[in-house]
Amino acid sequence: MSKAFTREESDGQALPEIAPLPSALPPGARNLMTPDGADRLRTELLRLMETERPRLAADKTDPEAKRRLALLDQRILQLQQSLESAEIISPPRETATSVTFGATVKIRSNDGEETFRIVGVDETDHDCGRISYLSPVARALMNARVGQRVEFSYPCGGEMVEVLDIRYE
Repeated sequence: MSKAFTREESDGQALPEIAPLPSALPPGARNLMTPDGADRLRTELLRLMETERPRLAADKTDPEAKRRLALLDQRILQLQQSLESAEIISPPRETATSVTFGATVKIRSNDGEETFRIVGVDETDHDCGRISYLSPVARALMNARVGQRVEFSYPCGGEMVEVLDIRYE
């Protein structure tokens, strides 16, 4: 058999195949994004491509660096796809009186007051108070006005909240 049709073993262990990350968007959902969310993703993409990737790619002998490079490439692809499919939604020009995408909403519930911003799926960060527009809370609050009480359901029950403030940044 010709050597052209045989595979030689590579030096070191083979890296496990890394499956592509599934989209956080449900099938058919629009990839809405705020302008500052798109900017954050672009900044992350630029940093990964210009700083992190070259550093990891330079270390050709370390198998762990190769694994981290594969994970980094997966994140880069995810960011590129997200930004390509994003529909950037700017805040309303006039003072909005109801909750829409991009709103920062302050609510009062039985647990106290809470403030969060309704953003796109790829911008979601619970630690920073950014929730997806597809979340149960955000869906229930859409079109609500200051002073309105809104009921929404969790898988484990329901809750009534009052809208205290609506702002757009």
